[in-house]
Amino acid sequence: MSITNQVGPRGQTESPAIASLALRTLALGYGGVAYLIFLATFLYAIAFVSQHFVPKTIDSGAAASLPQAIFIDLLLMSAFAIQHSGMARQGFKRLLSRLGSPAIERSTYVLFASAILLLLFWQWRPIPAVVWNIENPILADFAIAGGFAGWLIVLYSTFLISHFELFGLTQVITHFAGRLAAPAQFKTPGLYRLIRHPIYLGFIIAFWCTPTMTAGHLLFAAVTTAYIFVGIHLEERDLVSLFGDKYRRYREQVAMLLPGLF
Repeated sequence: MSITNQVGPRGQTESPAIASLALRTLALGYGGVAYLIFLATFLYAIAFVSQHFVPKTIDSGAAASLPQAIFIDLLLMSAFAIQHSGMARQGFKRLLSRLGSPAIERSTYVLFASAILLLLFWQWRPIPAVVWNIENPILADFAIAGGFAGWLIVLYSTFLISHFELFGLTQVITHFAGRLAAPAQFKTPGLYRLIRHPIYLGFIIAFWCTPTMTAGHLLFAAVTTAYIFVGIHLEERDLVSLFGDKYRRYREQVAMLLPGLF
């Protein structure tokens, strides 16, 4: 990612090293901004689903007719699913790497995913009909705690497999330092010895554990859960291609989401 014979502001020719440093600094800044946007989006997602601390949640916002709300909400979730799965495929990654630096491929993925999620939060149409409501305060508190436990599982699991690499920071920092990124390694730390997809399990718990389930929340939880199973199928196909028999043996020995069940 170097540029030669770059002309400076007074007609001087900059050295390739200076031009390369400028581009690596730009990539580092891009990755840093993408990560901060992701972090803000993740925190807002917790508040959006749990309905705490933010003005726009899964059960608040502009009212719409039932058909219109269902159509808009499904459209928003479909947009996220297409982006999330499409940009995660190896073919798209190779294309993106050819168009720009491979170091910013993951940051670009994270940035696009965050942008679509923010659009979803902004344009989501609530469907307020109550499906269930836990009136017992102790059980309601358990449901709330379960939801936050799900988010903690998600966050904890990302650190088990290198949080900063997952969200693109490691790649841009390594690139800035002028080093080649280490090849992907297959590892199963902590929860990954019990289940293959603890991040997805955390999301499912976070989406379903609520003391009051509205029709809109139910739509969100059901569609995202269905997408999670599609995402697992696509992700595992890529992992088999990447790690071969090593991942096949892991898949045979370790449950997908619930130890000893599936």
